[in-house]
Amino acid sequence: MNNQNLVLFESKQVRRFYDSEKDVWYFSVIDVVEILTGSSIPKRYWSDLKKKLVSEGSEVYEKIVRLKMEAEDRKMRETDVADVQTLLRIIQSIPSPKAEPFKQWLAKVGYERMQEIADPAQILDRARENWQKLGRSEKWIQQRMTGQETRNKLTDYWKESGVEKSDEFALLTNIIHQEWTGLTVKKHKDLKGLKSQNLRDHMSEAELIFTALAELSTRQIAETEQAKAW
Repeated sequence: MNNQNLVLFESKQVRRFYDSEKDVWYFSVIDVVEILTGSSIPKRYWSDLKKKLVSEGSEVYEKIVRLKMEAEDRKMRETDVADVQTLLRIIQSIPSPKAEPFKQWLAKVGYERMQEIADPAQILDRARENWQKLGRSEKWIQQRMTGQETRNKLTDYWKESGVEKSDEFALLTNIIHQEWTGLTVKKHKDLKGLKSQNLRDHMSEAELIFTALAELSTRQIAETEQAKAW
């Protein structure tokens, strides 16, 4: 299966998604339940466990997020996902000899993130690997990376010009996006059936090119007019 990001635990696939804005990994709860229990019907096991957690007054269920991930039939379907902290609490509720090895595996995810901070080049390597898993062509990957470089130069200029708050970045990004697409970022994501996924990772090659051109021209105009934050 080609998913947002597939990883293996003892040859078993686990779907996960990295939210770059929150710097958080989300893992498919169903995949984890299937690994820990060996159940042929992990959805039923998880459904029963959710009811048990709610009856016990646990706040775990409230922290569950719904994301679209590629299912076995290759269709994008909503499924329960959890961040590492929530997932560890779920694991504690599942009697399994694989619980401890799985906890260690989760810790490795954090270690990989630390490696990326120390060596940013690893971020590009992992991003390329993830895009390849999504079935993206080398041409698409190159355009995605070129577009990201253009984006970084624009945001660097904004920072130098006094833009500081994340909502200000989002507002400016939305204005640029709406100028060339006629859609807000949210409406564009809705059109593609996306939620917290990165929109650019799901753009066509043409969309990536137009996005990069829009952001490049925005930076060039701003530099020429020496635009500053209001």
